[in-house]
Amino acid sequence: MKKFYIENLGCAKNQVDAEVMLEALTESGEWTYTEDVDQADLILVNTCGFIEPARVESIDTIFSLREDHPDKKIVMTGCLAERYANEMNDEFSEVDGFFGNKDLTRIVEVAERIQKGEHVVTIPDYPDISEREYMHREKLLSYTGSAYVKISEGCNHRCRYCAIPLIRGSLRSRTKEDVLAEVKDLISHGVYEINLIAQDLAAFGTDRGPSEFMGLMDEMSLLPGRFIIRMLYIHPDDFPVDLPALVAEREKIVPYFDVPFQHVSVPVLRKMGRTGDARSYLAMVEAIRAKVPDAVIRSTFLLGFVNEDEAARTELLEFITAAKLDWVGSFIYSLEEGTPAFEDRDDETHESVISDAERFKPRLEALQESVTTAQLERWVGREFDVLIEEVIPHEDLLIGRIPLQAPEVDGLTVVLSDHGKPGDILRCRITRVIGVDLEAVPIS
Repeated sequence: MKKFYIENLGCAKNQVDAEVMLEALTESGEWTYTEDVDQADLILVNTCGFIEPARVESIDTIFSLREDHPDKKIVMTGCLAERYANEMNDEFSEVDGFFGNKDLTRIVEVAERIQKGEHVVTIPDYPDISEREYMHREKLLSYTGSAYVKISEGCNHRCRYCAIPLIRGSLRSRTKEDVLAEVKDLISHGVYEINLIAQDLAAFGTDRGPSEFMGLMDEMSLLPGRFIIRMLYIHPDDFPVDLPALVAEREKIVPYFDVPFQHVSVPVLRKMGRTGDARSYLAMVEAIRAKVPDAVIRSTFLLGFVNEDEAARTELLEFITAAKLDWVGSFIYSLEEGTPAFEDRDDETHESVISDAERFKPRLEALQESVTTAQLERWVGREFDVLIEEVIPHEDLLIGRIPLQAPEVDGLTVVLSDHGKPGDILRCRITRVIGVDLEAVPIS
């Protein structure tokens, strides 16, 4: 059988897309997946096109693969292909085809045509919601015991800086029954950690009426089996006020709140098309912790956007000090063609603000690292289940995560043991904090 390899780039939503394409090709009976690119007849590069650095990484990856494998077929899939395939087609000879990120099952047709020598540009639309029954994913690209479940596509918030609606369109929610069926299937195959993802989880169902997210969480948390549910990405402007109470009540829902505030300065937020401010965001943080004392709160901040001056940056540092967020990510604003913010840019001012933001970012990161380290101290002496991801040979060490550490983006837990394998769940006691990581020992 013909063999294919996937080089997956970008976010967790992209990873799910890669897994769906992997399953579709495997199920066709014509292709088999290989983790060794040297053995592949076809290479899929599942690209990210969200911001400029991600696009550069995607293109560099393709150039590198083409140089190393001049005789193999290479297909650009994912967000970059979805957004720019027609523009790149005439000048990007390094690839044999382009495939978008919507009707992913059509990758089988695309792969067959390319293998026969055709140059293909296929950017299909989404299939009808009624036809989008979940596809069982036999092979997951995440760590053993962990999976991402995408409950919707696209976004209706229309933040002025964001290219997601240009790439993935308006909000398209799956049905609640479809999501629950996928989660049941994953649990039955031994998946312990269910990471729910979407551009905004709380918007689930609002494309057809009121939000259905709380109902989904309610039903999912009552499913039988040994598993946990983590929520990733909830837009702060529509945060469900009843969610903390449900989290406090349901043991299977991890008390982990990922709320991307993006900034706290009103002049910056209004230019972003957001309605919050430092006071309302701090009140949200306090309300979550009032209901869920062990809550872990993660956020991201976009630096260098319009109206960000020294006063705005000072306000952001003050907020980080006051809010004591457990985890924070920050990134520099990328001016995205086609977004509203691109149209009202001032190039000279933009370059100046970006330069200031690049100098400011290390200050923010240093402050947040001290906050994170202090927040982690509260877990010392506590017991947690640790999902093992990796065994360090010859070191008597296991690398894993407690439920309050999300995959890829947060710190890790180092377990002092040589008895375990990826996918194991070990009950451990936290012994100390090491930077932004934890150290633990198994409990007999």
